[in-house]
Amino acid sequence: MWKILTKSIREYKKPSVLAPAFVSMEVVIECIIPFITAQLVNQIKAGCGVDTILKYGLLLLAMAGFSLLFGRLSGTACATAASGFARNLRRDMFHSIQSFSFENIDRFPPSSLVTRLTTDVTNVQMAYMMIIRVAIRSPLMLIFAVIMAFIMGGRLALIFAFAIPFLGTGLYLIIRKAFPIFKRVFRKYDALNRSIQENIQGIRVVKSFVREAYEKQKFEKAAEDVRMEFTAAEKILAFSSPIMQFCLYINMVLILTFGAYTIISTQGLHFNVGQLSSLMVYSFQTLVSLMMLSMVFVMITIANESAHRIAEVLQEKSTLVNPENPVYDVKDGSVDFSGVSFRYSEKAERMALEHIDLHIRSGETIGILGGTGSSKTSLVQLIPRLYDATEGVVKVGGLGVQAYDISALRNQVSMVLQNNLLFSGTIKENLRWGNPLATDEEMREACRLAQADDFIAQFPDGYDTHIEQGGTNISGGQKQRLCIARALLKKPKILILDDSTSAVDTHTDAKIRKAFRDYIPDTTKIVIAQRVASVQDADRIVLMDKGGIVAVGTHEELLEKSEIYREVYESQNKAGGRQ
Repeated sequence: MWKILTKSIREYKKPSVLAPAFVSMEVVIECIIPFITAQLVNQIKAGCGVDTILKYGLLLLAMAGFSLLFGRLSGTACATAASGFARNLRRDMFHSIQSFSFENIDRFPPSSLVTRLTTDVTNVQMAYMMIIRVAIRSPLMLIFAVIMAFIMGGRLALIFAFAIPFLGTGLYLIIRKAFPIFKRVFRKYDALNRSIQENIQGIRVVKSFVREAYEKQKFEKAAEDVRMEFTAAEKILAFSSPIMQFCLYINMVLILTFGAYTIISTQGLHFNVGQLSSLMVYSFQTLVSLMMLSMVFVMITIANESAHRIAEVLQEKSTLVNPENPVYDVKDGSVDFSGVSFRYSEKAERMALEHIDLHIRSGETIGILGGTGSSKTSLVQLIPRLYDATEGVVKVGGLGVQAYDISALRNQVSMVLQNNLLFSGTIKENLRWGNPLATDEEMREACRLAQADDFIAQFPDGYDTHIEQGGTNISGGQKQRLCIARALLKKPKILILDDSTSAVDTHTDAKIRKAFRDYIPDTTKIVIAQRVASVQDADRIVLMDKGGIVAVGTHEELLEKSEIYREVYESQNKAGGRQ
């Protein structure tokens, strides 16, 4: 897992190496300072002159300055490496997500991906910062301090043998108890983000049904779950500080007691005041190092689950891949389904589509009708290879879709999805999603075909009108027409409209269909609709039910031979008059 993550270090390898190098130098100097201080104490006790004191003072000052310098350099290198690593992780995750197929995306809820890109990356960043600095400093300080303690204190340093195992065991038990809690807390974070995301996306529905109180209650429950888990973890981690303080003070009491006794009993021959002062410092350094190591372990414990979640995204490979020698040219807009069956996942209990045989000529207009859940959208998503068929073959331009370069295929298949989406920016910027190089005249032409030019002209800023995220400042019908215009700018060989005129009145819908017939006759047009009127003049109409095709024919043929189609047509005419 960490091997996968460390690939994101890349250009930050140098500061990642310099940080532990600088901190090592800092530790060495900090461990020498008490030794020099002990020499100075002994010199003063022996009655040295001012020149000796100044010499030792200047040496200690210089060493403190170098310690400060190396500490500063290690901190700068550490911050640079950790921040850069986090940036690369977010970049690599985002790029990985962009390569996902729809099947991959179905495995990760959006709220979970948001948590992984934010909270999880921050946790890993903090852990990495500790690993390349504190996790180097603490063990080195511990080793050097213990060595120097034995050099300066001899057998008195064996007092550490009591404190170190006691503190180490206590910290191990704390971490072991806290780890499962941190593992659970990120699932709670996902639930919290999901609550926020659903509320913001559906805020209009929430307000229209006056469900603010319910949404507040749902959010508070999710937030309370996170609070309770973190509180439980923090209660356990809170024991680390008292344990450390207990060991530190016990150690100091034992050193002072036995050290003072040794100095008095031997009259300073085997152990002197300078050695006692240095041993006190080394005792403090040793225990603080253990405490810092405990913090490192806690942070790594927290980050470990985050790292697993990030690695899941980075390891996820798209279920759709290009062939070794892909075809880049789509000959025409013909579409063939031969024995096609499809399920969304291997765990699915039933097929979404079964035994589909349908052959569409290039330039033909095909209408698709069917009730909710009849898998109309599932059918058309196989054409631009948003999913791969489970069984059978889907062909475009005479070749199986798996033979094409995915980008080349999708550039020739424009889809206007059922849930239309516009991005924050001007109308021009949204239209150029269809063709980044489109001229103003080409955009106006596409908007005229989509019956969008008239309402755009009424805006004070025309095509430079700013669209809010999601297109919230324009009507549903206007949004649909802009999405159709955006799709037309690709100049595709196949145009798929997935119930894309549901918010448009029948008169405008008819004008859009007429524009398609007159101006893009060579483009294959596949129209999914709920209204018979929207597909009535299609070359053929495909009637679907329960994932299969139950009838195919013209409007007149289906009225004559399909009872289901006739019932739908008559019910809509009775409901709203002749269409």
